[in-house]
Amino acid sequence: MSAEASLELNKKEQPGAPKKRGAWFVHGMKNGIPIMMGYFAVSFAMGIAARGIGMNAGESFLMSLGMVASAGQFAAITLISQGAGVIEMITTTLIVNLRYFLMSCSLTQKLDPKMSPAYRFGLAYCITDEIFGLSVSVKDFLEPLYTYGITLVSVFGWCSGTVLGVLVGNILPDWAANAMSVAMYGMFLAIIIPPARKDLFIALLVGISMLASWIFSTAPVLSSISSGFRVIILTIVIAGIAALVRPVTDEDDAAAGEQADGYAEGAAEAAGKEGGHA
Repeated sequence: MSAEASLELNKKEQPGAPKKRGAWFVHGMKNGIPIMMGYFAVSFAMGIAARGIGMNAGESFLMSLGMVASAGQFAAITLISQGAGVIEMITTTLIVNLRYFLMSCSLTQKLDPKMSPAYRFGLAYCITDEIFGLSVSVKDFLEPLYTYGITLVSVFGWCSGTVLGVLVGNILPDWAANAMSVAMYGMFLAIIIPPARKDLFIALLVGISMLASWIFSTAPVLSSISSGFRVIILTIVIAGIAALVRPVTDEDDAAAGEQADGYAEGAAEAAGKEGGHA
């Protein structure tokens, strides 16, 4: 099926779907507004953390513009504060952001085979959890301008929140800045608690990971390992053991795919409604 035919089908199957490519871009910007607001709140806390290790507004802006990855950037900030080397930082951020590789592979199934490499490289930059959720929910082939529209407003919120966090962090007293940085821990709790509540095995892995991390932080020899390599070692070992003990079957994979599709459609619907109220 060609991209043009896919777009025509999208118009018929999706209520309110844009009729022109430019309209897809505007539609994406509208649906990206709720994501932008959420990104702004988290990146504001990250800006305060960046200011705490001596980064200025320009450096923080470039980091947010280039990475657009909350967990990866928080990990990078921690490693920078500890004087970690370049190889350690690159390896750690790659592991922390490894899920984006899987999301990119999944999103390629939504692209027209004739799509140019330039568009594909542009979409690679756009991959985040939320933007992926909205993009993958489009019926049939994805119009890249829709994802670009979502990304434009979302990255604006991410970068502006980071810069404002650095600037306001210089004005706020230390106790207030430290209190606002708690948002980072809330973000990680929001990631691990929902799946842990649904699956006892995942909850067990979370507990084992916390215990292992504590041991690595306090044991005489292990505590000498830098936090970056600690993350790398624990991720490979624990994830490898989990894969051997409980490998994912084809049935589990199919169920996960259906669940992800349901999440994506729900996210798209919610974003559309919130965007309409904005």
